[in-house]
Amino acid sequence: MTEGKVVEATLDDFDPPKKPKRNKYAFACAMLASMTSILLGYDIGVMSGAAKYIKRDLKVSDVQIEVLVGIINLYSLIGSCLAGRTSDWIGRRYTIVFAGVIFFVGALLMGFSPNYAFLMFGRFVAGIGIGYALMIAPVYTAEVSPASSRGFLTSFPEVFINGGILLGYISNYAFSKMTLKLGWRMMLGIGAIPSVILTVGVLAMPESPRWLVMRGRLGEAIKVLNKTSDTKEEAQQRLADIKEAAGIPENCNDDVVQVEVTKRNTGEGVWKELFLYPTPAIRHILIAALGIHFFQQASGVDAVVLYSPRIFEKAGIKSDTDQLLATVAVGFVKTVFILVATFMLDRVGRRPLLLSSVGGMVLSLLTLAITLTVIDHTDNKLMWAVGLSIAMVLAYVATFSIGAGPITWVYSSEIFPLRLRAQGAAAGVVVNRTTSGVISMTFLSLEKAITIGGAFFLFSGIATIGWIFFYTVLPETRGKTLEDMEASFGNFRSKPNTAKQLHSGYANAQLQLGTTVQT
Repeated sequence: MTEGKVVEATLDDFDPPKKPKRNKYAFACAMLASMTSILLGYDIGVMSGAAKYIKRDLKVSDVQIEVLVGIINLYSLIGSCLAGRTSDWIGRRYTIVFAGVIFFVGALLMGFSPNYAFLMFGRFVAGIGIGYALMIAPVYTAEVSPASSRGFLTSFPEVFINGGILLGYISNYAFSKMTLKLGWRMMLGIGAIPSVILTVGVLAMPESPRWLVMRGRLGEAIKVLNKTSDTKEEAQQRLADIKEAAGIPENCNDDVVQVEVTKRNTGEGVWKELFLYPTPAIRHILIAALGIHFFQQASGVDAVVLYSPRIFEKAGIKSDTDQLLATVAVGFVKTVFILVATFMLDRVGRRPLLLSSVGGMVLSLLTLAITLTVIDHTDNKLMWAVGLSIAMVLAYVATFSIGAGPITWVYSSEIFPLRLRAQGAAAGVVVNRTTSGVISMTFLSLEKAITIGGAFFLFSGIATIGWIFFYTVLPETRGKTLEDMEASFGNFRSKPNTAKQLHSGYANAQLQLGTTVQT
């Protein structure tokens, strides 16, 4: 170019930041760890249909059925409470193996149950395994994932929960043609198979790099980080951030095999820091984590999933086969939309997706409540109302799966600081399973007390309150490292967000288009 010549810049002169390729090793680790969630999903799905046949075979009441269906959520609290300390003690990987072994035993006990009491014992054992699995899968996945794809990978547990639900529904339909005594036992017992596959597969995974650093095993940690990071530089930065969070000196050589760690990094004193003497940031994090778990379940998702055959019966579908086929449709829609959500989490962000999701849930619940109330007060079968009821059930599970379902697990597993993460996540699971247990153990009684339409009016109101809570309490976390997360909460000022800086830089470059450049 000649001196003084004016040149107009175009878009071609500015290259946007290149998105790193998906880390295949981190993807495989997240996939294997998240498979534990199939255990919960299968149990939820299979019990929705099996309960109908258990009631006929064992001749038990509706109250006994709703207790049988929902009690596993309360049993899982034991596993969730123990999982935080167990995973800090033996590591994330072996905790996942432990969860699979416990559920395997529980599934066999349920499959061979001769009576109601023995079946309850089998669900007690399986519930402990589910509690372990629910807590550890998102924690491990969050700790092994690079920041660029953490939302995508940490949503995997919810993907596998939905996949498990679909498998449970299909199992219901497949074994419903067998004899009454054998059919429901096959439905429950076959759940032992995924736990065997899971236990074997998890042994091929590495340990969480953050747990290794907490134990002072820096040499092993950097090897894992090199494999699970997008670049070598990112691996070194992640290690430095983890060491800082764990209280390990910066000048400590990364090549050493073992360094001495404090008791603070082995899980001691965590509950006091969480509940008794929290900083403003930790208090905000705790409220956000417990709140998102509460509203996810209090909006009635387990009532819809567990009792969908009952809902379809109330809507006017009388055939067992037709009811089970309709539940398969519910499982299919849930699974499809959770897959859509996994690809949107790191593009759209947590807040916009969550608020849109819960808004859709409110509308679909409200419409379902109105439609079921109309059906309940009409003697004639209204085909439009039957069709609308089915459509609203599908709309509800779709909107739930695209936001509230996966984001609850992603968000609660990524916002806690390293030293509090395992047991903080466990506290969230306790709230989740307690709320789910209360909803699933009272739905049939609630239906009799205020009608099925009234129950869904109640769930719609709770979901509305949840939307307000999410809007006012939950900050965006997309693109931030786990170690920077605490700065987004409480009275702390947010640290720079690399992803936002890159986006802002590109935006500023675009604003310069059309200006003249002297050369």
